[in-house]
Amino acid sequence: MTTTTTNSAIAARFNDISPVPDNEVPETIEKLINNGYFRRTAEPFVKPLPWEQFTAVMSQCRTKDDFQRDIIYPVMKQLIARTTEEMSGAGWENISEGKGYLFISNHRDIVLDAAFLNILMFEKKRPTTEIAIGDNLLIYPWIEELVRLNKSFIVKRGVSVRQMLEVSKHLSEYIHDTVHRRAQPAWIAQREGRAKDSNDKTQVSLLKMLTLHNSSDPEKALQELHIVPLSISYELDPCDYLKAKEFQLKRDNPGYKKTEADDIENMYTGIMGFKGHVTFRFSSCIDQAIREIPAATGRNELLEQVASIIDREIYRNYTFFPFNWVAYDLMTGTDQFSSQYTDEDLSKFNAYLEKQIGKIDIPNRDDVFLRVKMIEMYGNTVKNHLEAH
Repeated sequence: MTTTTTNSAIAARFNDISPVPDNEVPETIEKLINNGYFRRTAEPFVKPLPWEQFTAVMSQCRTKDDFQRDIIYPVMKQLIARTTEEMSGAGWENISEGKGYLFISNHRDIVLDAAFLNILMFEKKRPTTEIAIGDNLLIYPWIEELVRLNKSFIVKRGVSVRQMLEVSKHLSEYIHDTVHRRAQPAWIAQREGRAKDSNDKTQVSLLKMLTLHNSSDPEKALQELHIVPLSISYELDPCDYLKAKEFQLKRDNPGYKKTEADDIENMYTGIMGFKGHVTFRFSSCIDQAIREIPAATGRNELLEQVASIIDREIYRNYTFFPFNWVAYDLMTGTDQFSSQYTDEDLSKFNAYLEKQIGKIDIPNRDDVFLRVKMIEMYGNTVKNHLEAH
């Protein structure tokens, strides 16, 4: 059997979750262009470019790389110019050319964490990452088509307990194939869903899933993924008030569940809202740290230790802005970091909280509780950073 045939056979095994194969890109683009819902959502993003001109460029794309270069990159650059003060990456020296890595990061924004990362990779002339995305966000078929054109692979969540092991093993095998065999970088968040209070913690269940392709040797399974923890820092989180609102709704009604409309609102607000400065910082690959875990360590203990290593690296590599220092001092009732901000920063932060809380429209709005929650969102990163040193 030739290598090409073998590669095609392997690729076919993962058709249900992998990005769109390049030979299906033109027909997928055709389907998107003819979808009225896609047009309604995308048209405001591409203005002032006329829709006909935009879709003509889309029709020329033959591969996912073409699509990212000619469609995603210019649209994202326009968005970055409109919604950030500056976006930057650091720690590039920790990533070697031509090697596959699994970037595991904290999770702030549903859509933009991975999208911004790929813009930075593209500008550094590095291969863009394949992106893990939960099927709960693929609300409409056109969203799935769009994200799979943009190199996303699907994490199936809406399955029965009985199917979960099989689905997780399949995903594990796909990620291993991507990073280890194809030497293609991939990105996954450290936990399912965003950490609403910015208290970022790697889920051990995520690491367990990553070892399922080789359960008998979890240490080797993790090392072959060349995990690089990645710290994402947003100066402002446009969804902070929506997260605070969710905290109160859950407090007042423990059975509260977000709706599809809430997910769409969070996605839209995160994409369109102002984020100030945004920084992505890569830590060193943790292969060596995993190697140093004693060989006799049991599987569960090993996974716990690796989760702690990832957390510590993420905490150490955050970037902080005046609001973070202010929030930490307000949270702890101290003035430990008063040298890092001015009186003006303090009054700006208080005014900002008031403005964001003012956007929350719920019965029995508890301003004191909402303020505490929002302060934690900006202060918890500093708390964790201090504890990691």
